[in-house]
Amino acid sequence: MSKNIHPTAIIENGADLHPSVKIGPYTIINKNVSIDENTIIGSHVVIDGVTSIGKNNNIFSHNSIGQAPQDKKYNNEETKLKIGDSNTIREFCTINTGTVQDTGITRVGSNNWIMAYVHIAHDCVVSDNVIMANNSSLAGHVEVGDFSILGGFTLVHQFCKIGSHIMSAVGTKVFKDIPDFLMVHGEKASPSGLNIEGLKRRDFSLDDLNELKKAYKIIYRENNTVDEALKVLARSNNKYIIKLSKFIKSSQRGIVR
Repeated sequence: MSKNIHPTAIIENGADLHPSVKIGPYTIINKNVSIDENTIIGSHVVIDGVTSIGKNNNIFSHNSIGQAPQDKKYNNEETKLKIGDSNTIREFCTINTGTVQDTGITRVGSNNWIMAYVHIAHDCVVSDNVIMANNSSLAGHVEVGDFSILGGFTLVHQFCKIGSHIMSAVGTKVFKDIPDFLMVHGEKASPSGLNIEGLKRRDFSLDDLNELKKAYKIIYRENNTVDEALKVLARSNNKYIIKLSKFIKSSQRGIVR
């Protein structure tokens, strides 16, 4: 056994671990798991299912990764979990595999910061550079865009889509889609402006910020219907307004209002 694997860990035959992977005490790795170089797995972690984990991840103790989805329709089909590179996953998180009713794959991208007690359910897609604060939870089939920040105890209903660069307040409950660039809050998530500070930190230009401010007013401050707002936004050639409009047009659940 590798010097990087604690002698109390259980690694099933067939598991594909890069020699540089470090495994802590009492951790269990299923035979269908692959883990790429320089990833660190803490103590008392269970990694199950058909799960692939990329490079340079740091998965702390007492996590449940790749277990069967919490879906009564699941009938032991072979579904998957894919986790990218350079993620930090803190203690007591649960990330499940997908279901055949969707793509069959739950996906977590790269450079994400996932704090303690987070739940990522079956068939979710978490993009890159996402922060999920303590006890935030995604029900099944949720999509989260790049650079989103979910405040502690944020709860997201199944099939919701969350755009990029958004921020939710502590205790937000999300039942509809959140367009890109917004801040939201409340028992029934409602918009509370643009995520201006976040956008500034990501080097959005002053011109782009001004265009997004105008778009926000059109959508949320001028008593337009969604269709009316989209007609006005269609006049803009700004790439972020085009992205925002595309998100709103594609929404199946409707957007937060």
